[in-house]
Amino acid sequence: MQNTVRDYQADKNKIKDFLNEFEIDTEDGYKASKYVKQLRNLANREQTSLVIDLDDIATVDPELADAVSENCRRYTQLFSQVVQELLPELKDKEVQNKDVLDVYIEHRALMEQRMHHNTDETRDPMNRYPEELMRRFELYFKSSNTQKYLSVRQVKANHIGKLISVKGVVTRATEVKPMISVATYTCDICGSETYQPITSPTFMPLVMCPSQDCVTNRSGGRLSLQTRGSKFIKFQEIKIQEHTDQVPVGNIPRSMTIWCRGTNTRLCQPGDHIATTGIFLPLLRTGFRQMAQGLLSDIFLEAHRVVLMNKSEDEEIEEKEMNDAELANLFAEKDLYDRLAMSIAPEIYGHEDIKKALLLLLVGGIDKSPQGMKVRGNINVCLMGDPGVAKSQLLSYVNRLAQRSQYTTGRGSSGVGLTSALIKDPVTNELVLEGGALVLADQGICCIDEFDKMTEHDRTAIYEVMEQQTISIAKAGILTSLNARTSILAAANPAYGRYNPKRSIEANIQLPAALLSRFDLLWIIQDKNDREIDLKLARHIASVHQTGCQPELDHNQQFIDMKTLRRYIATCKKKSPLVPETLLDYVVTAYVELRKQARVSKNMTYTSARMLLSILRLSTALSRLRCGDLVSKDDIDEALRLMESSRLLLKDHEHAPIRQVNPIDQVFAIVRDMVPSSGAKIVRYAEARERCVAKGLKPDTVDEALERYEEMGLWQVNQQRTTITIV
Repeated sequence: MQNTVRDYQADKNKIKDFLNEFEIDTEDGYKASKYVKQLRNLANREQTSLVIDLDDIATVDPELADAVSENCRRYTQLFSQVVQELLPELKDKEVQNKDVLDVYIEHRALMEQRMHHNTDETRDPMNRYPEELMRRFELYFKSSNTQKYLSVRQVKANHIGKLISVKGVVTRATEVKPMISVATYTCDICGSETYQPITSPTFMPLVMCPSQDCVTNRSGGRLSLQTRGSKFIKFQEIKIQEHTDQVPVGNIPRSMTIWCRGTNTRLCQPGDHIATTGIFLPLLRTGFRQMAQGLLSDIFLEAHRVVLMNKSEDEEIEEKEMNDAELANLFAEKDLYDRLAMSIAPEIYGHEDIKKALLLLLVGGIDKSPQGMKVRGNINVCLMGDPGVAKSQLLSYVNRLAQRSQYTTGRGSSGVGLTSALIKDPVTNELVLEGGALVLADQGICCIDEFDKMTEHDRTAIYEVMEQQTISIAKAGILTSLNARTSILAAANPAYGRYNPKRSIEANIQLPAALLSRFDLLWIIQDKNDREIDLKLARHIASVHQTGCQPELDHNQQFIDMKTLRRYIATCKKKSPLVPETLLDYVVTAYVELRKQARVSKNMTYTSARMLLSILRLSTALSRLRCGDLVSKDDIDEALRLMESSRLLLKDHEHAPIRQVNPIDQVFAIVRDMVPSSGAKIVRYAEARERCVAKGLKPDTVDEALERYEEMGLWQVNQQRTTITIV
């Protein structure tokens, strides 16, 4: 960079020419001025902010664009001054809705005209209206499209004062509060007004009146702050943290503070992935704080632009939904439901029904509020299975695909980390609640891996979230209820590491019924030995390992890419299908049949009325997935099929071959069960023989077993062979 002193007056002339003359091509093929129309809207108070694109400046004057990027704070003031000068010429109508500041300034100007004939000569320079008070717009810069996003770790000291773009994850966002930008004081003796522009977060209020009357008369007039005459702007502090894939080996993620003002506030929430364009500045402190701070200085980013980002790609989130033409192209292909499901984690082989369940979890049902009672619409899914069945990979893919999501593990999460923690706000020094993973995943998905490794104390924090969708807090005098409208996707291993078919479901799962009933779908995945399946799985894994991408589908079908899938899911969420009255009896009958099966079968988990709501939620999600307005019978059948499919793996073991028991051992077990619990341990010989024959044993086998155990000395048979005495 050349060490030349820039002529700022010449730059102001260039800026004025740029704003007046820059044109763009319209769709009709004509030229249109891009910024004059926006300036006219600013003059008429129809617009509150003006965004200048550096690419536009670079097309006209590349040197000026570089100067703006290198010294952005100064050029923000220059652009604002030029715009303020241009606005009176472009104003073509009076402002209809005047605010307090407009009335205040008009009243003060009228007072000055009555008191003095020439205002500028008689007013003290200290008492003139500052530019910040008269300016009723905000000016921001948009960085060049070729500028790369930096991580927090890459922002160095040589970036101070420059316009940079940083991306990260929002970890904390304070409340939006008014921040004073111009303080107005009134003297209690001479009545003159004094204005104090404020640029730092702290300021020292003026005490003595600096007007010419008070200084000449030495009257020592005291100043009092006029709140209605001062100017306040919206202020919000955001803290971002760098992505996990940007953290070097052995380091912890770094964070950065961002100051948002005006229209840049309330654009993001904790948990969002954002890219911020702003000016990198040091935080100047005064007084005792600067002495305590020493030579070190805190830094912050003064935000000019905040945009939401996709997690997986470095691109902005497209808010627009899919249009009718794009939807028609998707619906024109056959088996859209199957294609959408197979496009979820295509690198993972099989698990077709599980992927369909994850697709329904992403779409979700509809919240109901009948007479104040809330019925959740979010779908909760638990994947429980043997090691190596790609549970964690499925969770990781859903975490990347979902718009809002949080990923956590069982042992790495405490109850406080999932719900909320009580911390001291560094800005206001007040005790505030900081949301945990479940709060950050509000209106999204919370993926919890190693769910079975969580302690029971920490797991109880999820109970309220999974049904009531809230987190009730009573800490340090703070009594509140936080929203946690999130879908839970949990992955766990069975109690003994692998599923043991010789034990019941409850013994294998070892999770409380109160928790299991809150899951709409409980998938128990087993790793079975099947030569044909193993061969296909091995070929799929080898192909992915070799090519680095998923194999193609059969019949020349293509996978739907993640960007299209995300947009389609967002479009489906706008639908609100209803369940027709004609299908209510069908749903009720299906639920009653499931309850009947649960009573008869031992291999079914606890079935409650929540299962009826689960059927309705899954049916609604299926109707949303095909962009329907009414739930059909096919949707309900598919929801019931998914519920049945999650238990099919268990039914294979109901008819599994039982281990062959030696007939002689069976005889001993039968006789031992016939021994009376009290009194003499005597069993009638004829009864024992009849009982064994009734169990399907041959009489010869029974006699042989009785003789063998008599020889072993376990019991004695009398000579008449009428009684057996257990030793």
